[in-house]
Formats: sequence, structure tokens, C-alpha cells
Amino acid sequence: MTHYETVFILNPVLSEEQIKETVQKFESFLVSKGAKMIVKENWGLKKLAYPIQHKKSGFYHLFEYTCDGEPINDLEVEFRRDERIMRYLTVKLDKHAVAWAEKRRTRNKQNA
Repeated sequence: MTHYETVFILNPVLSEEQIKETVQKFESFLVSKGAKMIVKENWGLKKLAYPIQHKKSGFYHLFEYTCDGEPINDLEVEFRRDERIMRYLTVKLDKHAVAWAEKRRTRNKQNA
């Protein structure tokens, strides 16, 4: 199983309920395809570096998970089909990135 991180930006005009529903939809999609969720983080509303679809901000979310690589293409197709998703990026983590992600998680738990 390979480690992956996916960051996606949701449209800022969505309600809190719509955001939760969208995040749950993609989490369920990954789990149904055999992925094991490690962590999901809500980074909140952030200002964008440049406008996307005439929007200057968006709700950022991060999924960290392990899977065999098969569901990644399907997930990205689902991102493209969903109008609530403005941008997304999936990266494969090497051993150094996995160690850094673990450090980030422990630091975030200490600060919370």
C-alpha cells in the first residue's frame, strides 16, 4: 500500500452542510475503493493566490490515505465531475514525506 495526500479546494459559496456532505462523499468513495484513511484535515477558508472561477477564496481540505493506486484515477474523475470542487492535487508520498506528515500531525495535536 502506497501513501497518498490529496488536497482539494471547495467553492466558497457552499454552506457548512454542503461542505460536510461533499467531504463525506469523497471519503466514502475512497474507502469503498479499498483505501485506508489515515487523517483528514479541514484547513478552513483561505484566500487564493489567484482567482479561480472568479472566486478569491476557497475551503481547503486534506486527505491522507493509503491505497494500491487504482482508485486515484477514479477519484480525480469524480473531482472533475463535481462542480463544488475548484481545484485538487494528489501526490504520492515517499518515506521522507510520510515521516514529515507524521510530525505535522503530532505538532497539530499538541497545538490543538
